[in-house]
Amino acid sequence: MLNMAAGLARLGDLAHSPVVSALADAFRSAGRDLAVVGGPVRDALLGRDTHDLDFTTDARPDEILRIVTPISSTQWDIGRAFGTIGARIRGEQVEITTYRADSYDGTTRKPVVAFGDSLEGDLTRRDFSVNAMALRVPSVQLVDPTGGVEDLVAGTLRTPIDPTVSFGDDPLRMLRAARFASQLGFDLEAATLAAISELRGTLSIVSPERIQSELIRTLQTGDPVRGIRVMVDTGLAEEFLPEVSALRLEVDEHHHHKDVYEHSLTVLRQAIELEQTRSPGADPDVALRIAALLHDIGKPRTRKLEQGGAVTFHHHDVVGSRMAKKRLQALKFDTATTGSVGKLIELHLRFFGYAEGAWTDSAVRRYVRDAGDELERLHILTRADVTTRNQRKARRLAGAYDDIEARIGQLREQEEVDAIRPDLDGNQIQQILQITPGPVVGRAYKFLMELRLDEGPLGAEEAEARLVAWWAEQN
Repeated sequence: MLNMAAGLARLGDLAHSPVVSALADAFRSAGRDLAVVGGPVRDALLGRDTHDLDFTTDARPDEILRIVTPISSTQWDIGRAFGTIGARIRGEQVEITTYRADSYDGTTRKPVVAFGDSLEGDLTRRDFSVNAMALRVPSVQLVDPTGGVEDLVAGTLRTPIDPTVSFGDDPLRMLRAARFASQLGFDLEAATLAAISELRGTLSIVSPERIQSELIRTLQTGDPVRGIRVMVDTGLAEEFLPEVSALRLEVDEHHHHKDVYEHSLTVLRQAIELEQTRSPGADPDVALRIAALLHDIGKPRTRKLEQGGAVTFHHHDVVGSRMAKKRLQALKFDTATTGSVGKLIELHLRFFGYAEGAWTDSAVRRYVRDAGDELERLHILTRADVTTRNQRKARRLAGAYDDIEARIGQLREQEEVDAIRPDLDGNQIQQILQITPGPVVGRAYKFLMELRLDEGPLGAEEAEARLVAWWAEQN
């Protein structure tokens, strides 16, 4: 519940902060208006941390630059064509933009830039009413022409103008709606929600990079599930992440399989909880969260009804890994993230064989080797993948994973399992076998690696004897 008195007090604190005060005094001395705008105003009212200060003014870009230069250590004008001047003031980065009154052509996201004449007009063109509030400084006057305060109190996301016009102007705002739903814990107003369903196809004019950015920002929130539900329920996800919508498999009347979509959302939530517990204070792990969301996307493609009515999803881990990598590449994700997600999905079922019967040390070594740098994420994903309501089964699986993590720790202490290498390197193999570099060295190295995984450290002398015996069998 928004405490308005406390919120207004926080606005006063924001207005009198050193950076805002310095800018307000400079613009007032120049005879120009200035207001803090958008997210910082919203967050101050909600009692959230305020950062990335944005300002708007009636001054044009050249004049903004003249005003801020004496009070700033650095200035940049890369956004001058759009009316934006950046500066670093007292160690903090700020952006000041001339009032805007843009129009859109309906076929691209590029606006026809036009400067406006009033703060109220500038606010009305913004994405949501809760972001369309401003704080005039130094007078400390809240300006709210579209009912943003009322929507903050109600926990509602609503566009300042007709949502079909707003989303038609900039379709990326539909994804921003999902992101703010997650970030703020708000619900979308009915007309706004309906407009997303109606206009979802216009997302095609938005670049994959911008879609990727909004998806990442949604996943970085405390409750991305809320935003994902907006995307799926409105059909918006069909436009850029159809694999998630496809998880809504029809559960047969005998309940031979669980709801894969709801299961995946639960896994995502549980992965975030584990992530925060195991690495408190760390930045959100986007690759882990993507893997949690997508770990079962291979199931619809591999679903098969067996004799007797059982439903199987054989090899959905391998199929899902390929699907995830293809989708992330289409969204222009970086190679590292794509590779991490693909590996996690491919390996997410491996542990369940351990739960059925304890592995040998060699099997544990292989698990660590195959996971590589993704081992900690795999620990989290595998634990989060347990969503059964059968408490006895859940305790058994948790205990089994406690055991495998303990064994990995013991093996680490004994033999540095994270950096497993054969007892002989490539140069030694060539010297012992008297061969030159080539495929044979690789085969010999692989042979020694398998020995290392199966039996642990052998020592150079024993490894050489085994290698010579293996080489004799090859000839």
